[in-house]
Amino acid sequence: MSEFQTGLLLIGALAVAAVFGYNKWQEHRAGQAADNSFRSRHPDVLVEGAPATAPRVSATASAEEPRIEPVIAPRSPVLTVNHGAADEEIPDARVDYVIELGGHGEVNAALLAELWSGVERRFPRRARLAGFVDGQWVQLAPGATSQQMEAALQLVNRQGVLSEGELLEFRSAVETLASRLQYTAKSPEMRDALEAARALDGICAEADIQVAFHVVAAPGAAFAGTKVRAAAEASGFVLDARGRFALFDEDGRELYELADRDGTKFIPATMKDAAPQALTLSMDVPRAPDTQRTFDAMVRFGKQLAHLLAGGLVDDNNQPLDERAVSAINAQLVVVRRSLEAQGIAPGSALALRLFS
Repeated sequence: MSEFQTGLLLIGALAVAAVFGYNKWQEHRAGQAADNSFRSRHPDVLVEGAPATAPRVSATASAEEPRIEPVIAPRSPVLTVNHGAADEEIPDARVDYVIELGGHGEVNAALLAELWSGVERRFPRRARLAGFVDGQWVQLAPGATSQQMEAALQLVNRQGVLSEGELLEFRSAVETLASRLQYTAKSPEMRDALEAARALDGICAEADIQVAFHVVAAPGAAFAGTKVRAAAEASGFVLDARGRFALFDEDGRELYELADRDGTKFIPATMKDAAPQALTLSMDVPRAPDTQRTFDAMVRFGKQLAHLLAGGLVDDNNQPLDERAVSAINAQLVVVRRSLEAQGIAPGSALALRLFS
């Protein structure tokens, strides 16, 4: 082969190598962009535990780490009805911005009701009014008054921290209310309250998780809706307005729920025609009382249901649920519970139900 031909071959080889290298570089850039767009910043809580600050987004295991299922994932900010906890409406400085109201004269009950109703309309489910009656703080019913009151606005819930503008609007409205009633109003420093609320929100974000696993039918088969309903109701579940079977404790707090895995709602009138291929058992961790006991009960029920329906108990990747996964989840639930209790928030308590709503 001549030197000229050899030179042409060498130039051709270099050109091919350059094109190949350029394409690999482009693929690397595209991969990084996709990874940055879709990757969760929340590490797998089953493997690593929660980070110091975590967004409320899905937490799934990475491909390099051992799989430990079922999935523990953040809960969406959908309101769950609280069936108990009578003290839920009492202001608490850990989650509320509390303004103290006081005076010596008789309060105009009609005027108080009128002014406070305007505040409640502006801040539904966040504004609270309590009075000191017979030696204890109680929620004031419409028409009731007290010479010592607290007007409060909840700063933190699953949707995040209230904005400074909203808090300023609330404080202004309450101070106007106090002036109209000829009462004094003592308001805390807003900046300090918001900083504390943001810190609490970060802690709650780490603990805001859900445990879920599934009972699946054999390939090509489905469960009879009547058998699902009978099994659920025999164990004390109630079919609620969301189309899910929910189990409550004696205080009316939800322990865990049973739903169609594909999201189809269960409706009483059509349960006889329902034929789900898979069912999901899930537990809203910070809202469920007695964390470990509740989780263990859910696992036992899942095994019983799988046996009754001749199905299998699997994780979110459709792998059989084993004791290793159950033990790993229990260990992480201990961490979550202790994290909340360190802040004076017991899972399933009135305060937890307010924060995680």
